[in-house]
Amino acid sequence: MMIEFILNGTPHKLDVEPEKRALDFLRDDMSLKSVKEGCGEGECGACTIIVDKKAVCSCMMLASELEGKEILTSEGLGNSENPHPIQQAYVKAGGVQCGFCTPGFVMSTKALLDENPNPSDAEIKKALEGNLCRCTGYEKIIDSVKLASEMIASE
Repeated sequence: MMIEFILNGTPHKLDVEPEKRALDFLRDDMSLKSVKEGCGEGECGACTIIVDKKAVCSCMMLASELEGKEILTSEGLGNSENPHPIQQAYVKAGGVQCGFCTPGFVMSTKALLDENPNPSDAEIKKALEGNLCRCTGYEKIIDSVKLASEMIASE
């Protein structure tokens, strides 16, 4: 089936398999490796992307559901040459350990800070509750969100 969508700021019109998950489409067909499969059940957040300004688990969507949507992945947020302040904050505050969960946390953070630029600790925890990390103990991730908020406010 033919779908049209905007991915990381670039319009696309592509043929997709109707039963293919958005996660597999983004990784395999669009070569976006920041979108990772952890649980495949919408519980871990490793595959989090932003669709029309909302953080969603791409393992729980079909590629066909991207029709007419605007999608943002970590690759569209920034890169090693020009990282977004959220990405910089995760590095500076130590919110990055093995890195597997980091893109999902970064995208959940982006959705949160776009909606609430100065969240409380409780609001941060609520926004990130769908993302799991086995390495950091979460404090450094919360510190990363706070630092990102400060960095964005000072731009």
